[in-house]
Amino acid sequence: QVQLVESGGGLVQAGDSLRLSCAASGRTFSSYYMGWFRQAPGKEREFVAAITRSSGNTYYADSVKGRFTISRDNAKNTVYLQMNSLRPEDTAVYYCAARFLYGRSWTLASEYDYWGQGTQVTVSS
Repeated sequence: QVQLVESGGGLVQAGDSLRLSCAASGRTFSSYYMGWFRQAPGKEREFVAAITRSSGNTYYADSVKGRFTISRDNAKNTVYLQMNSLRPEDTAVYYCAARFLYGRSWTLASEYDYWGQGTQVTVSS
């Protein structure tokens, strides 16, 4: 079992930056692959980024590639999402997720075992 708590969301203007954090507790954090998803009002939850256990590989949705960076600090049991050049279409609730198995796809929410409660990111134009 692992508990995830996101923080760092807020209201920003287009072009600004934000860094989201997700603090994990419970079983060994370094045992989990970590991901970020987001969900805008009236839309399905969508994949944003994922990172492997030792930060050896990262994966991004095309919509955020080059603007967002996922990273993790296993010593601090924390995964981050650095978001630069934010756009109004990035407005959503952002969720941190953890999975124990490598699985078939980083983008499938169903393959993640644990979820945080979400943090709101609002980007004004």
